[in-house]
Amino acid sequence: MKTVAVLLMALVSAGALAGEGVVIEATTAAGEKVELMPDGRWRFVDAAKQAEAKKVADTYPQNHLRPEGAQGGWFGTRVILPGDKDYNRGTLNPKMR
Repeated sequence: MKTVAVLLMALVSAGALAGEGVVIEATTAAGEKVELMPDGRWRFVDAAKQAEAKKVADTYPQNHLRPEGAQGGWFGTRVILPGDKDYNRGTLNPKMR
């Protein structure tokens, strides 16, 4: 009986891992087709609707907390933008230079 339970657990976990990374097509309550990404994001299948949704999302400041290409910003630290003198300066540890 234990062997059957272990085999069943192995099959279930293998099935769950096989489905990881798969984009799922779904339909909203309003009838619009969307794709569900493995990382929890979603997007419209229709390119025109997706472009409109991106325009709306770009108006919210919480979507732009850290510009792409910036460094830092962890745990309330300062965000260093490309072009700053401290950008990509490497380590300050003299043993590591």
